[in-house]
Amino acid sequence: MKKLYILFIALFFLGSCDMLDFDDNINVSPNSPSQASGPQLIANAMRYLPGLSASSTGENGNFLAQYLSETQYVVDSRYPEGGTSFYTYYQNPLINLETVLNTSTSDNQLAVAKILKAYFFWHVTDRWGDVPYSEALQGADDFTPAYDTQESIYDNLFALLDEADSQINESVSLDSDIMYGGDMSQWKKFGNTVRLLMALRLSEVNEEKASAEFSNALDGGIMESNDDNFAYEHLSDASNQNYWYGQVSVQGREWWALSETLVNVMEPVDDPRLPVYGDPARTDGEFAGLPIGSEPAGENTEDFSLLGETVRQQDSAVHLVTYAQALFAKAEAAELGWITEDAETNYNEAVENSILQWTGSTDDAAAFLAQAEIAYDGSIERIATQRYVHLFLHGYEGWAEWRRTGYPDLVPSFGNDVPTRQSYTSDEAFNNTENYQAAVERQFDGDNGLYGKIWWDAD
Repeated sequence: MKKLYILFIALFFLGSCDMLDFDDNINVSPNSPSQASGPQLIANAMRYLPGLSASSTGENGNFLAQYLSETQYVVDSRYPEGGTSFYTYYQNPLINLETVLNTSTSDNQLAVAKILKAYFFWHVTDRWGDVPYSEALQGADDFTPAYDTQESIYDNLFALLDEADSQINESVSLDSDIMYGGDMSQWKKFGNTVRLLMALRLSEVNEEKASAEFSNALDGGIMESNDDNFAYEHLSDASNQNYWYGQVSVQGREWWALSETLVNVMEPVDDPRLPVYGDPARTDGEFAGLPIGSEPAGENTEDFSLLGETVRQQDSAVHLVTYAQALFAKAEAAELGWITEDAETNYNEAVENSILQWTGSTDDAAAFLAQAEIAYDGSIERIATQRYVHLFLHGYEGWAEWRRTGYPDLVPSFGNDVPTRQSYTSDEAFNNTENYQAAVERQFDGDNGLYGKIWWDAD
């Protein structure tokens, strides 16, 4: 029985697309394709994109970045020990994309599959550190893939994005594209923007490579306006609705409030994005954040700013990679001397486009930027703090940038410091023991805990 269980888990983790062939002629319709097409597989992989920001597991990212606090069932926001599984990414979007890469002959399908593979793996390795990569997604050919180092994964992802950039044919549309409607020029800009942001992540561990990859991304062409944002657009339909709408509006759950950490950054400077991010407390009409990891609010949720109505509409979009992010990255790169562009100009434009993205207007941008606490002062802290505010609800990304820069100041929760990684699950220790142990020993001296430092987290 144990052997069958191991086989079952391994097949699902590694994502074999081959089903057991009991009889080729049973329950097969001659009028229906037996395998999904490349565009269908890519579209299915895209359906997992909003979960990188907001889902039943995506909530944890927003606690790690201290965007949200729990009001009722206060568990995850106290940073308890325990593993988090990366299996779902291998079982679903990554195996879909790997199948396209192994079977498609369309340049644009291959390019988009490469870009999305790089994007998903970037997310995975930045949360856990070393993970299976070069030997993963092989199905029955390899049940126990080795863990690649995060450094080598980054090298491979840069190469993958470079291949995709050269492979894109902008004169041909991509079918079943639920992100950019088939516009390959936008896929090109998205791929290079991911490359730009990945390069910045290496600023503290390999500045020479970081600077070179950053310049390569700029040369390839990055996002040029908010119209290029990589945002998952939900529908006014229960089959494809925003996660927070289902939780708050449908289920009636007042389980999440803006954190005190976030409100303390935004409220003193009258940040125009704050009324979008959260609603005023019902008791006094003021914005009030809930301390991370605090005792349950019980019936007193009305004392705090709950998740804003605007961001939890049924069709509210999930912003994943944005033009404002790229501008913040350019501002930092200019400050570091990687590029000759003006840091202040890029910073100001980043803030303006962030406000435009979240509020739909730039009417308040000039007055906001004129404040001494917001105006550009030449510091990485100023850039990092405004980037943090911009990344609201994209918790894992905000958390990654906090680990890299140390800004803004996040606080301990219930006596526990903010974790610096997510730990591997006991399932992986059981199913892939030798490779799991080697990875934990190599990175963290044998301690698979929440406070080991991944490769690029040098400080």
